[in-house]
Amino acid sequence: MSYDEFGTARRPLRIAVLVKQVPQFEDMAFGPNGRLQRDGIALEMNPYCRRAVAKGTELAQWSGGACTVLTLGPPSAEDCLREAVAWGADDGVLITDPAFAGSDTLATARTLAAALGREGPFDLILMGRNSVDSDTGQVAPELAEMLGLPFLVGAKSVETDGDWLRAWCELDDGWRDAEVPLPAVVSCAERLCDPCKVDQAGRDAVDPARLRTISAAMLGAGPWGEAASPTSVGEIRGLAVTRMRRITGGDPDEQVQLLIEHLAETGALEGMDPSPEPPAEAQVPPPPVVPSDQLLAVVLEPGRRSETRDILAAAASLAGSLGASVEALVCGSISEVDTLSAWGADHLVLVERVTVEEDVAHAIGGWCREHHPVAVLATGTSWGREVAGRVAAMLGAGLTGDAVDLTVDAGRLVAWKPAFGGQVVAAIRANSPTQMVTVRPGSLPRRGPRAAVTHLEVEAVLGEQQSRVTIHGRGRDDDIDILASASSIVCVGAGIQPADYPLIEPFRKALGAELGATRRVTDKGWMPHSRQIGITGRSVSPRLYVGLGLSGKFNHTVGFRGAGLVVAINSDPAAPIFDACDLGLVGDWREIVPLAQRALDARRMAGMAAVVIPDN
Repeated sequence: MSYDEFGTARRPLRIAVLVKQVPQFEDMAFGPNGRLQRDGIALEMNPYCRRAVAKGTELAQWSGGACTVLTLGPPSAEDCLREAVAWGADDGVLITDPAFAGSDTLATARTLAAALGREGPFDLILMGRNSVDSDTGQVAPELAEMLGLPFLVGAKSVETDGDWLRAWCELDDGWRDAEVPLPAVVSCAERLCDPCKVDQAGRDAVDPARLRTISAAMLGAGPWGEAASPTSVGEIRGLAVTRMRRITGGDPDEQVQLLIEHLAETGALEGMDPSPEPPAEAQVPPPPVVPSDQLLAVVLEPGRRSETRDILAAAASLAGSLGASVEALVCGSISEVDTLSAWGADHLVLVERVTVEEDVAHAIGGWCREHHPVAVLATGTSWGREVAGRVAAMLGAGLTGDAVDLTVDAGRLVAWKPAFGGQVVAAIRANSPTQMVTVRPGSLPRRGPRAAVTHLEVEAVLGEQQSRVTIHGRGRDDDIDILASASSIVCVGAGIQPADYPLIEPFRKALGAELGATRRVTDKGWMPHSRQIGITGRSVSPRLYVGLGLSGKFNHTVGFRGAGLVVAINSDPAAPIFDACDLGLVGDWREIVPLAQRALDARRMAGMAAVVIPDN
């Protein structure tokens, strides 16, 4: 028994931590079935899971309880359990069997739910927010739904009295202070605490008696693995990017002259030229005449105007090929009926009385069971992932997370999902009657409005408030769409202190660029998480990317693989960023950036002077 500072006994907590073994990115490859090939590849514990282990052991020790760590994977995944036990966990459970091979997120969640039921009950289930090899964030909400538990995403701080848990949660571009009753499922942000990390000697020293194995037969008849997975991986498109790696040093003025010439030659400055022609937007086709029983549902997150426009327009462009009409499922007010219609909605479904993700998901799941939509689309945000994950678990539907493109093949939806940090995209198909997809914000092409549909019908769905999540406060400190839609980005590393950010502002404004950051910068709280570029942040595809004062490690550079032109400025000629850029300037950014800004301003002024204004 454990006691607090007042001598009151704490309730011992039994905590489960779910971890995943992931391949190191440099060695990743696809197997013949389109799944990740792990044989012969260096493996390690997922970074987010390291925080879950550290926090789980801490809470167990604090309460006088116990912490059990579980992992689903091949026999080699035992190494993750050894590391967790060496760190302080009481025991480890390896869920392994050839029958589990080929599990998608839904099959993974089912297997984990069965294992937790066998080993439990547990007061708290912790897991990483994402896995860096797939970045879907789907398993946690699917598991929570299967277990009938409340769920909190992205916990950055956690406190509990043994009956309730309160967490400050890091969302895509904001935060939420929330409380849930125990038992609950909580996913951990990378900044929750220091990570669990034990060297090989420490892992090897773990007593084997503290580890045990669960097979498929021990969990029941199944089906398990690929047989239980409603999604499958199809064709793969490589996205290999070859950079010019033209590195120059010496006189700062000469380097800046080369930079401006290079930007002009490659068209990277087109967005800042005087009086540019506005880009033409593709028009969304008018709504097709379709059978009334074929529906393409789009779940709209409150307060996401830009994402709402893009996902509705994408749905409208797919509807004809699917033979479906577009149903916009709106959570909240519908004051902009004409706007939603112009963006692509054929009908509106108003989900009333509920705002919390779990309650919204149950209302939408009930609607889906009644209307059987051919597909359901949602935004790939924290909100959209939980709603979609819970609905998928309710329906047994195949869910593809973080898609960057949508097509139709033989009357079925195909979702294109990035993998390996964006090095490839894979076609994901679902064999379930309802296919589900979450779409990465900013990844879909922006389309122009269509003529508004007149007499738009509105159906009301009354949700039920379970109120298992109490919100004490929330806020948004940025906009998730900013980097996704930026044509130019200036990214700063930890080598530039916040006090120096004002020195970068004139340069950023001269380029018309948005400001991005590395993980170390957001870890220090110098910029919001929504500005982080890399594996555990955003993937961006600007016309121009400029890196300042950053080393350029792989976990960051994969985030801007889609950029048109990459420029790096660093005083260290051996910095890895120079291997991932088109043009590298070796020098002090404090000298080069002001010179470049003045050159850009002079170029703009010269262009404006050349514009001829006709007489009236």
